[in-house]
Amino acid sequence: MTKWEYVTVPLLTHATKQILDNWGDDGYELVAVVPGPNAEQLVAYMKRPKE
Repeated sequence: MTKWEYVTVPLLTHATKQILDNWGDDGYELVAVVPGPNAEQLVAYMKRPKE
């Protein structure tokens, strides 16, 4: 059975691709994006298998 580790990441709308690419390079997979605390921010939920 796969065990996962999770992270929540604040996303700024002007740098979303760069932020997601950096986390993807570290092995994280995007699970969901939800609205953040203000109109210019989103929050990404990401996961990767535990080693």
